[in-house]
Amino acid sequence: MSDDLVGQLLALTQALLGAGSVADVLERVVHTTRDVVVGADLVSVTLRAPDGAFHTPAFTDGIADQLDQLQYEHGEGACVECARPSGPAAAHSPELAADRRWPRFGPAAAELGFHSLAAASLLPDARVPRLSGALNAYSRAPGAFDQADRDALLLLATHASLALATAEGLTREQLRIEQLRDALDSRDVIGQAKGILMARRGIGADEAFDTLRRTSQNINVKLRDLAATLVARHHTLD
Repeated sequence: MSDDLVGQLLALTQALLGAGSVADVLERVVHTTRDVVVGADLVSVTLRAPDGAFHTPAFTDGIADQLDQLQYEHGEGACVECARPSGPAAAHSPELAADRRWPRFGPAAAELGFHSLAAASLLPDARVPRLSGALNAYSRAPGAFDQADRDALLLLATHASLALATAEGLTREQLRIEQLRDALDSRDVIGQAKGILMARRGIGADEAFDTLRRTSQNINVKLRDLAATLVARHHTLD
């Protein structure tokens, strides 16, 4: 591995660690891959949804998305093969127009002016539903992507996989914290509203909550919103 590639991978690792979202991770990956992999005119990322559908959330040029879509439509090509959980770790074609593995996609890609394709699998998420994907590089030149290029693509895909897992884990944790905070806030404001009703009407906690619940249903307003209104305007409401 060249010193230049090592330096670029280290820079990518630092950038990925600082990425704030899954979208940020993918954008950094595709642009770094275009810079690192010699001959890569276009780069994209394929992700496979839980229902098996493929999509392209990040690309360096709209034509890359178009080429990916051709593979999804025909169900053939390096991107879809590598993105399947049971697929190969990598796939490569030096001349798409003549590649017998992909008789529909290959000629369609060549008509758009792209003759070489290399893809590397993104490691599936360890958690259910084990989402998978692929990092894809396209070249206008036939015979592009030698072994060194394909090795670099595999390394970049591994970095991307780890960064995606970290970013997705952070996103899930942030969501969990926000949901917990919302639940605590809701409980807090409902408790305050119950206290106001108990003091004004001389009723118990259960009866106060039942009054809030019935009123919420009758006027079709969320319980938390009703409680917040009562707390904010209790001095003007009877």
